[in-house]
Amino acid sequence: MGLETIGTPILWIGFILFVLAMLALDLGVFHRLAHEVRLREALLWTAVWITLALVFNVGVYFWFGPERALEFMTGYLIEKALSVDNIFVFLVIFSYFAVPAALQHRVLFWGILGALVMRAIFIFLGAALLQRFHWVIYIFGAFLVFTGVKLLLQGGSEMHPERNPLFRLFQRLVPSVSDYRGSHFSVVENGKRYATPLLLVLVAIEATDLVFAVDSIPAIFAITTDPFIVFTSNIFAILGLRALYFALAGVMDKFHYLRVGLALVLAFVGAKMMLTDLYKIPIVASLAVVVVLLMGSIVASLIRPPTEPPLPVPPPHGPPPAPLADLPGEIKP
Repeated sequence: MGLETIGTPILWIGFILFVLAMLALDLGVFHRLAHEVRLREALLWTAVWITLALVFNVGVYFWFGPERALEFMTGYLIEKALSVDNIFVFLVIFSYFAVPAALQHRVLFWGILGALVMRAIFIFLGAALLQRFHWVIYIFGAFLVFTGVKLLLQGGSEMHPERNPLFRLFQRLVPSVSDYRGSHFSVVENGKRYATPLLLVLVAIEATDLVFAVDSIPAIFAITTDPFIVFTSNIFAILGLRALYFALAGVMDKFHYLRVGLALVLAFVGAKMMLTDLYKIPIVASLAVVVVLLMGSIVASLIRPPTEPPLPVPPPHGPPPAPLADLPGEIKP
């Protein structure tokens, strides 16, 4: 099965250069100095990233037609919605490791930069598999249905980022100091380099995003098999994730039904993938279903507030957690 794509080499190069330029502008100009991101700044940057995605979508519409534009918008909405789970995990990680507010943006910048690379690899591997082995689409679909059902059943179960196997391996192998050293990810003491807790936080974020990528990439392939649309919609959603975190972190517990909506979206796109050879669901219908499920879960959350307090999250202040004290080669302050 051949995968048709609108992505010419010029478009690929141009988009990647645009992303690199925006990241350089973000870190090199607007966030050159570490500072706490306030709500107003977070909302402004959230609006900027959403506007850029919409402008890009308009360009896709005029140059490549309404079907490709609808595919981009549906993929963007799905990835944006799935990124809400990332936000909750970020909140847990930052609280667990007592990350100072002024350093959180720096960690998220490098964490999302790594996520962009991982997503690109996953997308190209997924496209290659679908092109060579059409039956893989059924595996992707079944996996998404399973993930949706699992998310629906587990509800708001407590998260433990410290249990991620990649993170635990890093803890065992990398000598570390127990306290933060400004915005540094590593320091040299007595002629030897040590990781700071900030690097451990970055590894935890990258490891959890790897898990999220396994869910989100097949979900967008259920909407379109065009690698360029999959890549651009995914990247635009990820680029706005940092600003969205600072805008929504304080109100995440209010949208307690959002996970139900996300679970149903995953199950729907998984079923769409499995039925692709029997009946191709129109892209307009897919977009409508995704919007209704997500908006319905948000409205339900507002109409019926949670009856129980949110799951406990480690306090945002205090000493780093105990696991840091057990790392090999640690230097006591």
